[in-house]
Amino acid sequence: MPNWQQHLEDGLFQKSRDMAPPWGPVLRLLRYPAALIRDWLTGEINLRAMGLAYTTLLSLVPLMVFSISILKALGARTDLRYILHQFLRPMGSAADQLTESIMQFVTNMRGDVLGSIGLAFLLYTVISTIQKVETSFNYVWRVQRPRSFARRFTEYLSVMIVGPVLLAVVVGLLGAAEHSPFAQWLNDIPPLAWVTSALGRLMPYVIVTIAFTCMYAFVPNARVMLRPALIGGVTAGVIWALVGKFFTTFIVYSSQMMAVYTGFAIVLTTLIWVYLSWLILLIGAQLAFYVQFPEYLRHGQEPVELTGSAREQAGLAVMYLIGRDYGSGKNYWTGNSLAAELDIPGTALAPVLACLERGGLIVATDKEQFLPARDLAGIQLINVIDSIRTRQTGRLMVDMHCVAPASLVMGEVEAAIRECLGDRSVKDLTAGA
Repeated sequence: MPNWQQHLEDGLFQKSRDMAPPWGPVLRLLRYPAALIRDWLTGEINLRAMGLAYTTLLSLVPLMVFSISILKALGARTDLRYILHQFLRPMGSAADQLTESIMQFVTNMRGDVLGSIGLAFLLYTVISTIQKVETSFNYVWRVQRPRSFARRFTEYLSVMIVGPVLLAVVVGLLGAAEHSPFAQWLNDIPPLAWVTSALGRLMPYVIVTIAFTCMYAFVPNARVMLRPALIGGVTAGVIWALVGKFFTTFIVYSSQMMAVYTGFAIVLTTLIWVYLSWLILLIGAQLAFYVQFPEYLRHGQEPVELTGSAREQAGLAVMYLIGRDYGSGKNYWTGNSLAAELDIPGTALAPVLACLERGGLIVATDKEQFLPARDLAGIQLINVIDSIRTRQTGRLMVDMHCVAPASLVMGEVEAAIRECLGDRSVKDLTAGA
């Protein structure tokens, strides 16, 4: 990395945290767009957005068929043409044609024509799409452990049933509000008619923002707070609206592209717009993650690992914090709160916590809170060091051929550490502090 770039990152992500006004708040705010642009240019977000765009084109018709089938079974309104058209509206005049084509495909895809194999493939496509979305969100949120099979089955089934119902409710409410007597009375008054017209144009973007916020809050297999999800949803909704306006203008004035690609142009523009939509959705999810965990702004998606001495220091610090607050009953630490306290990414601290768990020094509760595994007086400090050094964290371990002079030096180092720590325990560490 060039020196100027290193100095720029140090000033933007490190020195700005303690910088006083007026430049401190400005630089702290600029960290977020800088980190998002960096992740967009160098991360996997582009690749995942492309994969989701391809999956969406394959599963769009099966998704709508499944949604309409659920709505028919519940006796609800089954016309989802409005929502589909609003999503495709940035494509300009082609949106009407594409909406009608998709709805025609949906109408023709009946259960008696598909048969059992076709219905099984339809269900598989729907589930696969939802799973790919969850995997992408888990990547953005650095989730190493996905949902269990039982949770996936129940939650996916809930989404497939509740999602179409919510869409039908939204469509019904919009239609009822538009044709209600109160709306007609407002339209008869010119100033109020302009307000209702503006609200009608803004309503699709409000719905998109709410949908984005709900996805950020519930799709990742992590505990997402409302504030980061709302900030990410509003930002992604605004970007989606602005990009949609620009994309519509591009389609209108790209007559040369339409002439070159002829009938294939509608397929190409659809693919581009679906890709842009997923890219905006993932960028909003990345922003929500950074708002909740700003300590990741500097590193982004790059793997962060601690040095050997830093791992040992982190292990001692974790045992001190857990032991201190467990004894006083004030607080119970989670992996995220420990990482925030030590000002390091959670992915860098996770191997340390795994070593301490495997060493029988800490245990995790159902709420993912860490407690001492036994009495603090029975946990010696040398046990903490040994756990960090010797416990396997999931990676492949190899046995190295020992060279006598090197082994002799390391033996002296180990003996010096044990002599220095003696019989001191974690209880002594917390009491001494």
